[in-house]
Amino acid sequence: MIIDLGNFWTLTLNIISWPVLQVGISLICFKIPDRYFKHNSILYRTKAFEKNGNFYEKVFKVKKWKHLLPDGSAVIKSGFKKRKLVLSEKQYFEKFRIETCRAEITHILQILPFPLFIIWNPWWAFLIMIFYSLAVNIPCIIVQRYNRPRLSSVLDKFGS
Repeated sequence: MIIDLGNFWTLTLNIISWPVLQVGISLICFKIPDRYFKHNSILYRTKAFEKNGNFYEKVFKVKKWKHLLPDGSAVIKSGFKKRKLVLSEKQYFEKFRIETCRAEITHILQILPFPLFIIWNPWWAFLIMIFYSLAVNIPCIIVQRYNRPRLSSVLDKFGS
Protein backbone atom coordinates (compact mmCIF):
# COMPACT_ATOMS: atom_id res chain seq x y z
CA MET A 1 0.00 0.00 0.00
CA ILE A 2 1.39 3.37 -1.01
CA ILE A 3 -1.53 5.51 0.16
CA ASP A 4 -3.51 4.71 3.30
CA LEU A 5 -7.07 5.88 2.72
CA GLY A 6 -8.62 4.13 5.67
CA ASN A 7 -10.99 1.19 5.42
CA PHE A 8 -14.09 3.08 4.28
CA TRP A 9 -12.41 4.96 1.41
CA THR A 10 -10.35 1.95 0.37
CA LEU A 11 -13.48 -0.17 0.10
CA THR A 12 -15.37 2.63 -1.66
CA LEU A 13 -12.56 3.17 -4.17
CA ASN A 14 -12.36 -0.57 -4.86
CA ILE A 15 -16.13 -0.83 -5.40
CA ILE A 16 -16.18 2.18 -7.74
CA SER A 17 -12.90 1.56 -9.59
CA TRP A 18 -13.58 -1.90 -10.95
CA PRO A 19 -16.89 -1.11 -12.68
CA VAL A 20 -15.55 2.19 -14.04
CA LEU A 21 -12.45 0.49 -15.44
CA GLN A 22 -14.38 -2.46 -16.83
CA VAL A 23 -17.09 -0.40 -18.50
CA GLY A 24 -14.50 2.10 -19.77
CA ILE A 25 -12.41 -0.66 -21.34
CA SER A 26 -15.57 -2.21 -22.82
CA LEU A 27 -16.59 1.10 -24.40
CA ILE A 28 -13.12 1.62 -25.87
CA CYS A 29 -13.06 -1.90 -27.33
CA PHE A 30 -16.59 -1.46 -28.67
CA LYS A 31 -15.37 1.55 -30.70
CA ILE A 32 -12.51 -0.37 -32.36
CA PRO A 33 -13.44 -1.16 -35.99
CA ASP A 34 -14.20 -4.80 -36.82
CA ARG A 35 -11.27 -4.98 -39.26
CA TYR A 36 -8.85 -5.13 -36.31
CA PHE A 37 -10.32 -8.38 -35.02
CA LYS A 38 -8.90 -11.09 -37.26
CA HIS A 39 -9.82 -14.56 -36.01
CA ASN A 40 -6.66 -16.03 -37.52
CA SER A 41 -4.23 -13.52 -35.99
CA ILE A 42 -1.72 -14.88 -33.49
CA LEU A 43 -3.78 -13.78 -30.48
CA TYR A 44 -7.11 -15.21 -31.58
CA ARG A 45 -6.00 -18.22 -33.63
CA THR A 46 -7.08 -21.56 -32.19
CA LYS A 47 -4.05 -23.31 -30.71
CA ALA A 48 -3.41 -27.02 -31.23
CA PHE A 49 -3.99 -27.88 -27.55
CA GLU A 50 -7.45 -26.28 -27.73
CA LYS A 51 -8.57 -29.02 -30.14
CA ASN A 52 -11.09 -26.73 -31.85
CA GLY A 53 -12.58 -25.69 -28.51
CA ASN A 54 -13.05 -29.23 -27.18
CA PHE A 55 -10.29 -28.64 -24.60
CA TYR A 56 -12.54 -26.11 -22.84
CA GLU A 57 -15.44 -28.51 -22.68
CA LYS A 58 -13.33 -31.41 -21.48
CA VAL A 59 -11.30 -29.50 -18.87
CA PHE A 60 -13.70 -26.73 -17.78
CA LYS A 61 -17.11 -28.20 -18.72
CA VAL A 62 -17.91 -24.88 -20.37
CA LYS A 63 -21.31 -25.97 -21.71
CA LYS A 64 -22.59 -26.40 -18.14
CA TRP A 65 -21.92 -22.84 -16.99
CA LYS A 66 -21.43 -20.52 -19.98
CA HIS A 67 -25.13 -19.58 -19.95
CA LEU A 68 -24.60 -18.09 -16.47
CA LEU A 69 -22.19 -15.42 -17.70
CA PRO A 70 -23.57 -11.95 -18.41
CA ASP A 71 -23.68 -10.71 -21.99
CA GLY A 72 -21.77 -7.45 -22.41
CA SER A 73 -24.46 -6.18 -24.77
CA ALA A 74 -26.53 -5.54 -21.64
CA VAL A 75 -24.08 -2.72 -20.78
CA ILE A 76 -23.61 -1.48 -24.33
CA LYS A 77 -27.14 -1.54 -25.68
CA SER A 78 -26.10 -1.43 -29.32
CA GLY A 79 -23.55 -4.22 -28.78
CA PHE A 80 -23.72 -7.61 -30.45
CA LYS A 81 -25.76 -10.09 -28.43
CA LYS A 82 -23.85 -13.33 -27.96
CA ARG A 83 -26.11 -15.21 -25.56
CA LYS A 84 -27.73 -17.27 -28.32
CA LEU A 85 -27.75 -17.59 -32.09
CA VAL A 86 -30.46 -15.54 -33.75
CA LEU A 87 -29.71 -16.01 -37.45
CA SER A 88 -28.24 -18.74 -39.61
CA GLU A 89 -26.65 -16.57 -42.28
CA LYS A 90 -22.96 -16.41 -43.17
CA GLN A 91 -22.66 -12.68 -42.38
CA TYR A 92 -24.15 -13.23 -38.94
CA PHE A 93 -21.65 -15.99 -38.11
CA GLU A 94 -18.78 -13.84 -39.41
CA LYS A 95 -19.88 -10.95 -37.19
CA PHE A 96 -20.30 -13.31 -34.22
CA ARG A 97 -16.75 -14.60 -34.73
CA ILE A 98 -15.43 -11.03 -34.84
CA GLU A 99 -17.31 -10.30 -31.62
CA THR A 100 -15.68 -13.28 -29.90
CA CYS A 101 -12.33 -11.66 -30.70
CA ARG A 102 -13.53 -8.29 -29.43
CA ALA A 103 -14.86 -9.87 -26.23
CA GLU A 104 -11.64 -11.80 -25.67
CA ILE A 105 -9.37 -8.76 -25.92
CA THR A 106 -11.82 -6.75 -23.82
CA HIS A 107 -11.59 -9.28 -21.00
CA ILE A 108 -7.81 -9.56 -21.31
CA LEU A 109 -7.56 -5.78 -21.01
CA GLN A 110 -9.95 -5.79 -18.05
CA ILE A 111 -7.49 -7.97 -16.13
CA LEU A 112 -4.58 -5.60 -16.64
CA PRO A 113 -5.58 -2.73 -14.28
CA PHE A 114 -5.19 -4.87 -11.15
CA PRO A 115 -1.67 -3.47 -10.35
CA LEU A 116 -3.27 -0.05 -9.73
CA PHE A 117 -4.97 -1.50 -6.67
CA ILE A 118 -1.66 -1.95 -4.82
CA ILE A 119 -1.58 1.85 -4.48
CA TRP A 120 -4.38 2.02 -1.91
CA ASN A 121 -4.85 -1.59 -0.75
CA PRO A 122 -2.92 -3.59 1.84
CA TRP A 123 -1.20 -6.69 0.39
CA TRP A 124 -4.02 -9.06 1.42
CA ALA A 125 -6.69 -6.89 -0.22
CA PHE A 126 -4.49 -6.56 -3.29
CA LEU A 127 -4.51 -10.37 -3.54
CA ILE A 128 -8.31 -10.23 -3.43
CA MET A 129 -8.23 -7.70 -6.28
CA ILE A 130 -6.06 -10.04 -8.36
CA PHE A 131 -8.41 -12.94 -7.63
CA TYR A 132 -11.45 -10.82 -8.52
CA SER A 133 -9.87 -9.66 -11.78
CA LEU A 134 -9.08 -13.20 -12.86
CA ALA A 135 -12.31 -14.77 -11.60
CA VAL A 136 -14.48 -12.26 -13.46
CA ASN A 137 -12.58 -12.29 -16.76
CA ILE A 138 -11.03 -15.73 -17.30
CA PRO A 139 -14.39 -17.53 -17.65
CA CYS A 140 -15.41 -15.02 -20.32
CA ILE A 141 -12.15 -15.54 -22.20
CA ILE A 142 -12.65 -19.31 -22.01
CA VAL A 143 -16.11 -19.01 -23.54
CA GLN A 144 -14.81 -16.89 -26.43
CA ARG A 145 -12.01 -19.38 -27.10
CA TYR A 146 -14.55 -22.20 -26.96
CA ASN A 147 -17.07 -20.53 -29.29
CA ARG A 148 -14.74 -19.14 -31.97
CA PRO A 149 -13.62 -22.48 -33.49
CA ARG A 150 -17.20 -23.69 -33.40
CA LEU A 151 -18.25 -20.60 -35.36
CA SER A 152 -15.36 -21.14 -37.79
CA SER A 153 -16.55 -24.70 -38.31
CA VAL A 154 -20.03 -23.44 -39.21
CA LEU A 155 -18.51 -20.84 -41.55
CA ASP A 156 -16.46 -23.55 -43.26
CA LYS A 157 -19.73 -25.22 -44.21
CA PHE A 158 -20.82 -22.02 -45.98
CA GLY A 159 -17.65 -22.18 -48.10
CA SER A 160 -15.52 -19.19 -48.96
